[in-house]
Amino acid sequence: MELINQLVASLGVSEEQAKGGAGLLLKLAQDKLGSGEFAQVAENVSGIDDILAAAPTDNGGGMMSKIGSLLSSFGGGGKLGALANLAGGFDNLGLDSGMIGKFVPILLEFVRDRGGDGVADLLGKVLSSD
Repeated sequence: MELINQLVASLGVSEEQAKGGAGLLLKLAQDKLGSGEFAQVAENVSGIDDILAAAPTDNGGGMMSKIGSLLSSFGGGGKLGALANLAGGFDNLGLDSGMIGKFVPILLEFVRDRGGDGVADLLGKVLSSD
């Protein structure tokens, strides 16, 4: 899986951490995008089913996860709240929440190289914290 190899090489994480982290980000995209939009992203990521399956299902009860849930419950936070919710999952992988910001640009660039700007923009609107 090219994406996983790229994450391992660029970030110095294990294959399991790369798969799990990418899986968490792609699950977020799957949850936030319509099925048609996510299908455009999915067709540009080989092995996406394995990557999604590698995402930790228990995002833990870490503080960042709770903050993200709180932000979301008040209708605030939006993307920031969603990304904060990922912190517990990254923690379960032995990665700190700062790694989320390192995974996102690599994933976006990977999708842009394979699917073009339109597909990367779909993913970017879900994964950017702006």
